[in-house]
Amino acid sequence: MEKDTKEPVSLKYDEVYREVFACENVRKQFLSDVLEIPLESIKAARLVTPHLWRRYRNQKLGILDMALELNDDTKVNVELQIRRQKYWIKRQLFYLAKMYEEDLRIGQNYVRLKRCISIGILDFQLLEGEKYHSVYRVRDEYGEELTGLWEIHIIELRKSLQGSGVDDWIRLFNAKSEEELDMLAAKNKGLAEASEVIKRMSLRKTLRYWYEAHLKAVRDRYGEDEYIRDLGREEGREEGKAEGKAEGKAEAVLELLGEQGEIPNALKKRIQKETDLQILGKWLKKAAKTESVSEFETFMSRDENRVE
Repeated sequence: MEKDTKEPVSLKYDEVYREVFACENVRKQFLSDVLEIPLESIKAARLVTPHLWRRYRNQKLGILDMALELNDDTKVNVELQIRRQKYWIKRQLFYLAKMYEEDLRIGQNYVRLKRCISIGILDFQLLEGEKYHSVYRVRDEYGEELTGLWEIHIIELRKSLQGSGVDDWIRLFNAKSEEELDMLAAKNKGLAEASEVIKRMSLRKTLRYWYEAHLKAVRDRYGEDEYIRDLGREEGREEGKAEGKAEGKAEAVLELLGEQGEIPNALKKRIQKETDLQILGKWLKKAAKTESVSEFETFMSRDENRVE
């Protein structure tokens, strides 16, 4: 019988990512390799609620991809980001700050504040240079550390590997065949369990259907982006240029709103249908400053009523 050579589902796919890191052995090994903590010293890596506490009604709610607590009460946010985001660094600092202060209520002592670590796994290049695992802490201009309470790790999946503790995890995220998964599984218990979950999920027909639909949507999205850019650059076709600019601005509005939460389908369609560049320009400025999707919807409604 001929061996099935179909590409396994990717760890970059949201459902696969969550299923793999639901395994405590995987979480422990990952944190050990990334944070350079001896595996035996990590007694627990508990999954906690991904929703950060909101102090005021109109304050932005923080939602983390994966929120963990170690046995020493260190808090860790692990976030996978596939598409490039303009304000990704500011967004990470926002989540880190929210995670740091969420345990402190009015009148409580600062001793309750815990060490917080942010780990960003990026499928795009964010930083200049060849370094693919960058670590940031609070230091002065001479490198003297002020505190170890805040720590940010940035792992860039698309850069060339040079030999570090996170290399095998980058290979796991980028794995294209069962042979690669088998090679990684031989390294340690955590990678073995992660590889097994990926192979098992690759056999699920329903997941395979949604995964392949997801890949098609991603390919179509990139194709549409290129098409819009080409339309915008094409000289001598003013109609095409205007259409490209409108679609590009609409896409920018949606991308900014997406950082604030889920966008209702009706709102998404309304933005995508708009062709007036002046209106789209106003929406783009508002989307960059808005605190929530509902606030943006209220602005749109008022603006349209004024036009009428």
